[in-house]
Amino acid sequence: MFKIKNNKQGGFTLLELLVVIGIIGLLASILVINLTSARKRARDTKRVADIRNIQTASEDYYGKNGKYPTTIGDLVSGTQISIWPLDPLAPAGTTCTANSDHCYWYATFIPAGSLGPQSYHFGASLEDAGSMLLNQDRDCNSTTGSGCPFVSAYTSGFSGVDSAGCGGVAVRYCYDVAQ
Repeated sequence: MFKIKNNKQGGFTLLELLVVIGIIGLLASILVINLTSARKRARDTKRVADIRNIQTASEDYYGKNGKYPTTIGDLVSGTQISIWPLDPLAPAGTTCTANSDHCYWYATFIPAGSLGPQSYHFGASLEDAGSMLLNQDRDCNSTTGSGCPFVSAYTSGFSGVDSAGCGGVAVRYCYDVAQ
């Protein structure tokens, strides 16, 4: 007897493979978008935590010295902070200026006749424009004193007003605290 050979082999068609590859690609792109957003939020959370730690250290400094630190170096040398925190995207050894990216800003106010700063203004630039953290900050402009504890210009002030952009750069979303 003759046996009829079955030429049909098991496997997937090209169309089925293309559909599966397309679905995997779509899921991968959604995952990458969500991971990018989560990373931004994590960096912003670290920035806010750093600013709050600097604020706590400054209050401790004030309690011991009757004035706020004049420079950020006073906090490090005064043992309130062991090392000055850096923005998560800042390269090591970054020196910040008024318009630097990935920096923490620091300004003080020294009233006439006082022995040192009696007010401070700290800020950090956030990446997420829609961050709820921006609703919990001061929005002080220490270049003019607007919205700050003392309505006068601070030493090395910066704009912490979200609509103006951190440090006056429109694409920055500023989280700031002042006392």
